[in-house]
Amino acid sequence: MAVRIEPSWGAVLESEFQQPYFQQLTEFVRQEYRQTACYPPGNKIFAAFDLCPFNKVKVVILGQDPYHEPGQAEGLCFSVADGVQQPPSLVNIFKEIHDDLGIQTPQSGSLRRWAEQGVLLLNATLTVRAHAAGSHQRHGWETFTDAVIRHLANDRSGLVFILWGSFAQNKCAFIDTTKHLVLKSAHPSPLSAYRGFFGNHHFSLANDYLKRQGLTPIQW
Repeated sequence: MAVRIEPSWGAVLESEFQQPYFQQLTEFVRQEYRQTACYPPGNKIFAAFDLCPFNKVKVVILGQDPYHEPGQAEGLCFSVADGVQQPPSLVNIFKEIHDDLGIQTPQSGSLRRWAEQGVLLLNATLTVRAHAAGSHQRHGWETFTDAVIRHLANDRSGLVFILWGSFAQNKCAFIDTTKHLVLKSAHPSPLSAYRGFFGNHHFSLANDYLKRQGLTPIQW
């Protein structure tokens, strides 16, 4: 099955695209996009991969679902398009960056600049029906994104995996912590940010690790 995705990822994930589950997933997604409003726009479903080639990945941040209101989702977890009000979790992410590194909160909530530096902003489910959080879960996306994490964990070394909340932390089972740095804390959601997200220093810890690997740190 031909999938429009960045070539290095296309080569890594080619076997996944041939699996029956992925073909069923593709038919489900196509039908959903034909019948109702879904996000992100079709040409941005694989934006996280298109902006961050396989061999350029330095950091992986895992989210759960795309934003499900109009104009928000742009194919990168926690990120919203320019001009869109920053959601509460993103506000808290920027607050922690300020407290950790002294960086002022940007006006734009787009994290595209992170992706272009090597941060894979991966949602476990890559699409969603409008106004219906979780509506595309358990249709195959999780199998696909688990395979993405396994490829990175097995085929690369010296990566930083940032796992916020119990959902993301379950993926730690795929990651060899002797080859990679795994940073875990509460989720940045207002419901949990004060239970361990604030003060986790994940952004400085990630950069310190990258520098020890001889890599350029991320300009958060």
